[in-house]
Amino acid sequence: MYNRSWEGVHTALVTPFSNEALDLSSFGSLLQRQLDGGVQGVVVCGTTGETPTLEAEEWELLLRETVAQVGGRARVSAGVGSNSTRATVRNVERAQNLGVEAGLLVLPYYNKPTAEGLVAHVRAAAAPGLPLIVYHVPGRTGQRVAPELLAELCNLPGVVACKEATGDLSYGQDLMLGTTVPVLSGDDFTWLPLLSVGGSGVISVLSNVAPRLTVAVWEAWRRGDVAEAARIHRQLYPLVRYLFAQSNPVPVKAALAALGLCSAECRLPLTAGKPPSSELLVGVS
Repeated sequence: MYNRSWEGVHTALVTPFSNEALDLSSFGSLLQRQLDGGVQGVVVCGTTGETPTLEAEEWELLLRETVAQVGGRARVSAGVGSNSTRATVRNVERAQNLGVEAGLLVLPYYNKPTAEGLVAHVRAAAAPGLPLIVYHVPGRTGQRVAPELLAELCNLPGVVACKEATGDLSYGQDLMLGTTVPVLSGDDFTWLPLLSVGGSGVISVLSNVAPRLTVAVWEAWRRGDVAEAARIHRQLYPLVRYLFAQSNPVPVKAALAALGLCSAECRLPLTAGKPPSSELLVGVS
């Protein structure tokens, strides 16, 4: 039976487009590739899924399709956060009704709320009862909160995990001093090092392109073969550098297009990127 704990590799899924419309056929194929690759979970409609450009009906359709296709074979999380608490609560309620297992709750961007406001926001989002993964990504929100405050948010009722995306190992360790919820890295560069100090896994962009190899890092780590985990991590590192040379998900979509898995098309204001060199994709299929 599938391990239902919040750990391992959770893929932050791209949203494929074709002539500005959702490409559900490609989405289904990409999702099946993740399941075949053995990922522990998928995250739909997050940053990598270009959620800011999705219509409400598209967001709901993607959640429905994901829940139906996964069918309990992996954990399904969905982006529910916004910088409006009322809108966030509505998203949580809708996601809960659609059958996802957790909501990925980005801390409010642009507003720059106080500590009191952040606590109230997370409490309100948790009230409907959908488990939440608190998402700390200062590069997107413009607000890097103190690790002690993030730990306080993680310890609120209804929060089951944290996606910590600073890529700062000192920050991650400070966070884990204050909370026992699983901490999932949101940074493909440093997720293996984070495991060594108590991290629980990764919400990954890389695994869109290389699901089997990303899972192989996790499996090697779990069985205590640190050398093998490090070897695969080093093998993938040049690809990770490419994937974050421009704003996510521009490069990852270009890489998937080079593999023939979907179009490189993004929605404005993002534009399609250039494909990676062929050597970066050797062995990822």
